[in-house]
Amino acid sequence: MKNKNTFGLIMAGGIGSRFWPVSTEKKPKQFLDILGMGKSLLQITYERLCLTIPKENIYVLTNKIYIELVLEQLPALKKSQVLAEPKRKNTAPCIAYASAKIHAINENATLVISPSDHLIIDVNKFCAQLEKAINNSKKDNLVVLGIKPTRPDTGYGYIEFKSNQDPIPGAIVDVARFCEKPNKSKAESFLKQGNFFWNAGIFVLSTKTAKASFKQNAPTLYNSFYKELDIYWTKKEAAFIDQAFEDSISISFDYAIMEKAENITMVLTNFDWSDLGTWGSVKEEIDKDENNNASISKGVYFFDSENCLFRGEEKKKYIIEGLKNFILIDSKDKFLLIPSDKEEFLKERLKQSGEKI
Repeated sequence: MKNKNTFGLIMAGGIGSRFWPVSTEKKPKQFLDILGMGKSLLQITYERLCLTIPKENIYVLTNKIYIELVLEQLPALKKSQVLAEPKRKNTAPCIAYASAKIHAINENATLVISPSDHLIIDVNKFCAQLEKAINNSKKDNLVVLGIKPTRPDTGYGYIEFKSNQDPIPGAIVDVARFCEKPNKSKAESFLKQGNFFWNAGIFVLSTKTAKASFKQNAPTLYNSFYKELDIYWTKKEAAFIDQAFEDSISISFDYAIMEKAENITMVLTNFDWSDLGTWGSVKEEIDKDENNNASISKGVYFFDSENCLFRGEEKKKYIIEGLKNFILIDSKDKFLLIPSDKEEFLKERLKQSGEKI
């Protein structure tokens, strides 16, 4: 039975510039069917959380310009379940806002905080390990779901757990420290040591723990969002939140809270996971032909080509010949052609071209 005190917070306010040209400020990647599955990443995330959390307890944190888009894609939500940030200030102010608002109506609430753009195939295993995290959070812990690294990736943050604890799948371990995105050699050493997992950005904690953590580690955010809990759910809330975000610095939840807190534990998960952060990561998740070419669209024909990813417009036919190790993305009015090993420079190239991101 789903616990009425468990609440889901889906973080869905980003722009997703690394999925240009398909992802735009008007309709970023969380609202797109990136994988050709017939559902957006937001819809997939919502359905996954609904397996553990009552539907009426799931909230979406997003920017105010996406309120109607969220309600269109998730018609089961009430408008009150869409919490809109008036300005983009990263994840810490958003989480402070949501946790304070929920705490105002339920002091026994537990929060499951999840990004909106993850792909998790084995949802049953995910739900079982999420339940472990929920139960462990009742000990006043901040719980993070860690992902066992499969390669020395420099694009993820890492979490070190105490080396005297065995890395058994599903185990809950004490966190020693959070590590920023490492260089290649450091990432390789993390893998060799065996007690470093990727930070998936999925957190579980009670609203009581959240309140205490913000008070101790981010007092400015605490003063902005927690000092007047009686304002939430009233007509005064909108003006209050506008001012709170205006006063807030832009800072992530990791930096503001998780890197400073001491009562952190981690579930060593072993479900298949991808954060779908780049076109390259999408390629890893879809079918390939005998030459390792992958297409998200129909009507694509590869000739003498290897290791390419393609996504195009509907009702178009594409013939691709003589390309190796390229990403090709065709949208209605923009086109991307970039070597696979140069994708890390995409954001820089967009800025240099004057593209708004």
